Amino acid sequence: MPKITKIYTRKGDDGTTALGSKLRVPKDDLRVSAYGTIDELNSLIGLALSYGLDEKLADVLPGIQNTLFHLGSDLAFPAEDKEAWKVPRIAERHIDELEDLIDELNEIVGPLQNFILPGGSPGAAVLQVARAVCRRAEGSIRWSRRHTPQPPRISPYSVTCLATGSLTYTRQKTSAGAGRC
Repeated sequence: MPKITKIYTRKGDDGTTALGSKLRVPKDDLRVSAYGTIDELNSLIGLALSYGLDEKLADVLPGIQNTLFHLGSDLAFPAEDKEAWKVPRIAERHIDELEDLIDELNEIVGPLQNFILPGGSPGAAVLQVARAVCRRAEGSIRWSRRHTPQPPRISPYSVTCLATGSLTYTRQKTSAGAGRC
């Protein structure tokens, strides 16, 4: 991974930004939008954590945030540069871990009977926003993959986003009535 030495470069004043490998693309490039939305999702999870979530979430969400960093890196590098830069990748194990966690949480809360109005506690409300951003991220990734020449690895990206959204929803469902997430 490249090291960030300065937060500003002034190279983007022309409306472009650099992907991870330094390839310049327009700032409104679909891939930039996709990994920007993943960054937004990751930030919302961090915000939810700052509210003092329950022990289970406090234990697992930082690992999910790290997986989201992998996803953002994977999206930020063109396919031909990923090996040279040793870009962390989303693997089936990441998806399996998220799905196992969702199953575990569903055992606690039971089957979905109806939708839940966002709220309950500040942490639960932020997790609902994270869930909504997660849905947008998944769509953004699909849109990017359809219009950007890259390998057809859409499933791991989409499933990671959907699983993260499902996890946040499941946990929010658990805590909505409890007043604490």
